Amino acid sequence: MIQRTYERVKSVKGFDRIVIATDDQRIFEVAVGFGAEVMMTADTHLTGTDRCAEVLSRLGETVDYVVNIQGDEPFIEPEQLREVASGFASGAPVLTLIKKITDTETLFNTNTPKVICDQEGHALYFSRQTIPFLRGVEPSEWLNRHTFYKHIGLYAYRADILPGLSALKPTSLELAESLEQLRWIQNGIQIKAIETQFETIGIDSPEDLEKIQKMGLI
Repeated sequence: MIQRTYERVKSVKGFDRIVIATDDQRIFEVAVGFGAEVMMTADTHLTGTDRCAEVLSRLGETVDYVVNIQGDEPFIEPEQLREVASGFASGAPVLTLIKKITDTETLFNTNTPKVICDQEGHALYFSRQTIPFLRGVEPSEWLNRHTFYKHIGLYAYRADILPGLSALKPTSLELAESLEQLRWIQNGIQIKAIETQFETIGIDSPEDLEKIQKMGLI
């Protein structure tokens, strides 16, 4: 899974350096085995943002953006990485992807974070609940009456602000929703949302792997 994710990222031109960051010796050895650059990090990091900040502090070179790609995304589309990279020119502090919701199961699934944005495409709020709430409209009609978006957890951080992001303490909204990105919004840091047409399929458990096998993807 790690190797497939790495190879899909490597196929995208424009990224100067790809580093697998881990605190697990087994992952380290596997990654070295297929020729990747690997960095062992502290085992105390609570988020991928914190791990990325440590890697950045140890690179010893000038960096514009750091893109955080989860190792459990072997089906990540190279085009999604190009979409994120297209936002670098904006100079936004944080970039991420969103996708239009087209089915009611996703719309009301509290395991799928939703997002609402301003007119400029900056995220206003993320929630596990369905947002916005359509007053006076039957839930079965919501998709017909409004365009909803889900969040895809791929981030790019401007390198100069990444250390500050990592230093922020958890906020009340983050703790309420269990969504790290709310910490940044509550501290006034803008998140630029880029719409993608591509779906992501992560593998977080043996059950996810079994589901993907049944779909014939591996």
